[in-house]
Amino acid sequence: MTFTAPINLPSSDPSDGEDRTGEAPGPFPWVGLIALAAAVFLSVTSEMLPTGLLPDMSRGLGVSEAQVGLLVSWFAFTVVLTSTSLAHLTRRLPRHGLIVLVLIVLAVSNVLTAISPNYAFMVGGRILGGMAHGLFWAVVGAYAAHLVPKEQIGRAVAITVSGGTLAFVFGVPLATAAGHLLGWRLSFVLLAGLMLVGALLVWRFLPPVSHYGARRTDAESAALAAAAPPAAPGPAEPRRDPTMRAVILLSIITGLTMVGHYTFYTYIAPFLIDTLGVDGSAVAPLLFAYGIAGAGGLVLAGTVFGPRPQLGLVIGIGVSALSVSVLAIFAATLPVAITAFVLWGLAFGLLPPLLQTRLLRTASRRIRDTASAIYTTAFNAGIGGGALLGAALLNTLGMDMVPVAYIGILGLALVLVIASNAVVRRRPA
Repeated sequence: MTFTAPINLPSSDPSDGEDRTGEAPGPFPWVGLIALAAAVFLSVTSEMLPTGLLPDMSRGLGVSEAQVGLLVSWFAFTVVLTSTSLAHLTRRLPRHGLIVLVLIVLAVSNVLTAISPNYAFMVGGRILGGMAHGLFWAVVGAYAAHLVPKEQIGRAVAITVSGGTLAFVFGVPLATAAGHLLGWRLSFVLLAGLMLVGALLVWRFLPPVSHYGARRTDAESAALAAAAPPAAPGPAEPRRDPTMRAVILLSIITGLTMVGHYTFYTYIAPFLIDTLGVDGSAVAPLLFAYGIAGAGGLVLAGTVFGPRPQLGLVIGIGVSALSVSVLAIFAATLPVAITAFVLWGLAFGLLPPLLQTRLLRTASRRIRDTASAIYTTAFNAGIGGGALLGAALLNTLGMDMVPVAYIGILGLALVLVIASNAVVRRRPA
């Protein structure tokens, strides 16, 4: 899967960070943004690594593959439940030091996963990682935007979140290969070491930024108040934003799509080994091919379908469902199944960026931050809910029903996407 992380962009309020109006733009902060992208790469790799090592972890812990898949649910639901409160509690802390601290906590989480004597201990380690991951994503999008002038925000954010795509193209497949070669516990230890290296790189190369919520001295507050222009009178804003209904519908579509995807993708390693009959050593190369295809989907989302996200969503969901259908029906014919698998990666790579593009185009400027927060919650709840549903199906009906559930859920999402066009068109300009 190609990953485009749901991010909360900063508001256009001049008080939100540094005011760069009238300043000549300095050199583009490539080094700092690459350091931030590296942190994103490590965070996403840490979240999704159990999907590639699921059979190995199952044998090592003496639990079912479904229980190992639920580690993704524990992680994702922790993000949903704690990210907002943790972001509020840490709102006055320096962003630079906070990102370094979060990476260190993620490293500790991976060490706890590696040394887990039992399943319950590992769940505790994943919950700790989920808390750090949620706080990380609450900060990282706005941090990238504060590093550059307003006209360069899109470029900065794109560079930063590219680390998530690279995590699926390189991070998860390479960590999976390391796990098969050296053992899954050592794979998590190596990832923890890279987290510490990433924390060092962020500390050294990522420039500090001002942020909304930071404490100001009385003199700074007085100066800002004196410099602020008087508010121009205007019409009173309506209590309820007319675009909220469409935002909620698009967030439901996002959550439903993620539920469908992670119902199957969480358990892709046992599907490839047990159903397709590939050797365990082939899982990492296949995940690499899937990730490369997903990166191609991301490029298509930004070029061909960026101006027409509705069309891209219909095609992406339709081709994803069709590809998984072919994959399930022709599982015994390996060339056909692998082709369908790669096509699935390409098609699904379209969906996360286009879902967020569709949502941000639909939401009015007044509720865009709120819309992003709702989207983020739906996205992560979908990841956790999908892994949970997949575990239930695996334990009761078997692996054969998991792709069937995927197809059915994406079929429902496709119907809602088509219906959403009417809701979005009815919204006032």
